[in-house]
Amino acid sequence: MNTNPTSDSHAPSSGLGSLDTTRRDFLRGASCLLVSFTLAPALTQAAQPRTRLPGSLARYPDIDSWLRINADGSVTIFTGKMELGQGIRTALAQIAADELDLAMKRIRMVIADTALTPNEGYTAASVSIESSGMAIRSAAAEARQVLLQLAADKLRTTPGRLTVTDGTITNPDNQSTTYWDLLGGKRIERRATGSAPLKKPDQHTLVGKPVPRIEIPDIVTGRPSYVQDLRLPGMLYARVLRPPSYSAVLQSFPESEVAKMPGVVKVVRDGSFLAVIATREEQAVFALDRLRLTSKWTETEDYPSFKDFYKHLRSLPHADSTVRQTGNVDDAFRAAARRAEASYTRPYHMHASLGPSCAVAELNGDQLTVWSHTQGPYPLRQTLANLLSFPAERIRVIGTPGSGCYGHNGADDVAADAALLARALAGKPIRLQWSREDEHRFEPYGSVMMFDCKAGLDDKGNIIAWDYTLWSDNHVGRPGGDAADFLAARYLANPRKPRAGGRGVGGGSRNSEPLYDLPNQRIVARAFAGPLRCSALRGLGAYANIFAIESFIDELAHLADADPVEYRLRHLKDPRARDVIEAAAKSANWSTTPRSRKPTDANPWALGRGVAFARYKNYATYLAVIADLEVHRSDARIRLLRLTAAVDSGQVINPDGLANQIEGGMIQSASWTLKEQVVFNRSRVTSTDWRSYPIITFAESPQTKVILLDRPTEPPVGAGEAAQGPVAAAIANAVFAATGKRVRDLPLTPDKILQPAATQP
Repeated sequence: MNTNPTSDSHAPSSGLGSLDTTRRDFLRGASCLLVSFTLAPALTQAAQPRTRLPGSLARYPDIDSWLRINADGSVTIFTGKMELGQGIRTALAQIAADELDLAMKRIRMVIADTALTPNEGYTAASVSIESSGMAIRSAAAEARQVLLQLAADKLRTTPGRLTVTDGTITNPDNQSTTYWDLLGGKRIERRATGSAPLKKPDQHTLVGKPVPRIEIPDIVTGRPSYVQDLRLPGMLYARVLRPPSYSAVLQSFPESEVAKMPGVVKVVRDGSFLAVIATREEQAVFALDRLRLTSKWTETEDYPSFKDFYKHLRSLPHADSTVRQTGNVDDAFRAAARRAEASYTRPYHMHASLGPSCAVAELNGDQLTVWSHTQGPYPLRQTLANLLSFPAERIRVIGTPGSGCYGHNGADDVAADAALLARALAGKPIRLQWSREDEHRFEPYGSVMMFDCKAGLDDKGNIIAWDYTLWSDNHVGRPGGDAADFLAARYLANPRKPRAGGRGVGGGSRNSEPLYDLPNQRIVARAFAGPLRCSALRGLGAYANIFAIESFIDELAHLADADPVEYRLRHLKDPRARDVIEAAAKSANWSTTPRSRKPTDANPWALGRGVAFARYKNYATYLAVIADLEVHRSDARIRLLRLTAAVDSGQVINPDGLANQIEGGMIQSASWTLKEQVVFNRSRVTSTDWRSYPIITFAESPQTKVILLDRPTEPPVGAGEAAQGPVAAAIANAVFAATGKRVRDLPLTPDKILQPAATQP
């Protein structure tokens, strides 16, 4: 592959060549001369914003932080957000091209690079469109206003009499100029004021249209696209010998024997951190295998019994915090005609990225460069500085897509591994690849959670009292400056100990507040420190909170002898919430199709339908989903047939991309809900491969249908984490409809369905 940073440095492709631009090359490139010049006093003013700037533009108000008009007729757009497969590279390009009246082919995207892009923190919580997208839209609108004024002066007319077509500006006399002719590759020295008018929905030509994803052709044709594909001149290959368990201590290893193995360049030990660097990948793997077979460790039994795990968690010290308290819950319970309660559990879940984490690092003189699929290049840079006692300004993190992850998997940890080895062997790029077992055992998991739900109903079945307690470990262990957040840091001779206790639920309370109109509510978050390492997994606590809430709502509907769709609607005033529920129900023919079918001798499959709803974070995407499935009478195998979802994400940027996000989220949630859980014994995690941690297969994946409710006049909001919780609950509710058994313990495996039915409220 091409690694020359000056070659095709702004190609629209997602190929790695487009990510290797250095700031010096970018600044000196003939196609983008960033020489300041004076437009006019009114256009170069460093004016204070006159209105509130949207998204990340408030922190970085300079227009040229977000876009550059290049002399070659292209436009470079900068974003601090990372492309994770969610399609923001394309969606952000659509936003910019539409606001600037450009064809998509002119847009060059630069993503998540500490030398080039704004610091937008983490790519998380489904806010890339809200933060980066709206910043780019506003900056582009202001740039267009500046360019129209320049063109009006040149063409001797007024901006209002000009038209723009693909960057060409024309006056009524058919005289024209272009963006790039006006600027000649120079930059717009202006701070955004927020006063430039944005295009109205009926003026959009790209936003709202299914524009093909920019990076997909490279991926499907096998061009280098991921950090795993990156190859640099003189690159060496490294592997780290992970300990057999979290607390294991390295006692001995055959250093001299391994150092003499073919291709081995260096063996690196720092405390219990042990790694090998070799000339070729397979040589590093062979050396690692030898280390694994012959190294000696001491281990201790740190974990509780897996069988009694939830009981153990309830015995741990915990800290309570009130999420919400409204009305008088205790009085409402005393007045209730009927009461119900149930408890739900969610196990540890993996990110289970199909491609194990990888990074490349090079220490060249006093400059450290790291290529990483991190979701936070700037936080990673600061944390590496802390780990290495190295100035942050001498570290460049280049965001390079990985092969799939939503959340905090091993990307940051492998970057730290690579940086430590680059320091140990300066002057050479070091590629550090984790194995499948490394990823399964040592990535930070999505936290185990428990939920205790109580409700009181009046004599008509309406909910008048709601008491909800969630139990969770922390969900936000991403690197944020403290080297203790790195896995490797805890094994060094001078270890950085991970934080213990007192961390709170950190995102575990997300979506713990029902969107329903419930007059008396008490919601408590109970934080504990569990035995396994946890951090951000797609949706944080929203997945399990919605699973518990929407399963319990279904139980209450059953208790009230009410239709589950009607029961939800009667507790909702929000018209957009009602719209998605009604749209999903209509599309799935809810009112005309039986919700269950008993098995027979001729057809041993019981049929069940379930519904669930939520608004992600209670302020982002609305989503309702109906699940259709079958359960086999004899062995309780589940066949998930269909998932029908209705979605309201405000203004739709790319309908195809949005539907892809929802479909992918539904499939991932189905996998979590039906199959996935991290298993361990008293000393180590035993989920080490796809057999011991199974995920949903293509053959098991359901048909999916997504109905988009476009709201062009509403702000666009992220949708990447909207489907997970509702899908889990809809599947659980469908299992109940099919079998009459309520399974409250994830995953919903056949053995749990075959157990005696739990007491129903």
